[in-house]
Amino acid sequence: MTMPPLRLSIIRHGETAWSLTGQHTGRTDLALTAEGENQARALKPLLADIDFTHVLSSPLQRAVHTCALAGFSAVVEIEPDLVEWDYGDYEGQLSRDIRLARPGWNCFEDGCPNGESLEQITRRAERLIERLSTLHGDVALFTHGEFACALAAVWIGGQVPDGQHLTLSTGSLSVLTTNPDHPEIRVISLWNLSAALLAA
Repeated sequence: MTMPPLRLSIIRHGETAWSLTGQHTGRTDLALTAEGENQARALKPLLADIDFTHVLSSPLQRAVHTCALAGFSAVVEIEPDLVEWDYGDYEGQLSRDIRLARPGWNCFEDGCPNGESLEQITRRAERLIERLSTLHGDVALFTHGEFACALAAVWIGGQVPDGQHLTLSTGSLSVLTTNPDHPEIRVISLWNLSAALLAA
């Protein structure tokens, strides 16, 4: 029996107070805003027809709550490697304020002092992909913005800095899989779809 190919549904959590203001939110365990809860509920019809073999979530409450509001609280498994980038000294700061002290700073190129380096993010993404590659079928990953972009870059054979060319809205769905004609080639088949975009 042929096993179905791996298809990763990347779901970014709903809005938080800091995602609304643009503050870097790594390990600070913020709750969803009311709008963030609405975004999470709006994911439910987008995901309802997918028969997930596994549903994995970052342990942070903004991801776990998004997962629950999307309808998967009964089957979710916590995956620590889905947490957001550890921003270290830059936690809670705005990029423009960081660049006042460190001109030209870019998280995807420079990492974060006393947080995660590019090498550490790369190893985490590679470790996660190695584990996910033992699975089959549709797998849901409830995670965070910048780590998801880094993960997608590594998935298609790029480097973590390539993730800066991607962006994710809160409450969005993206899909990583393989080319059906060339299953050895990993692809991004959908990126940054949200209920708000469908309604526009």
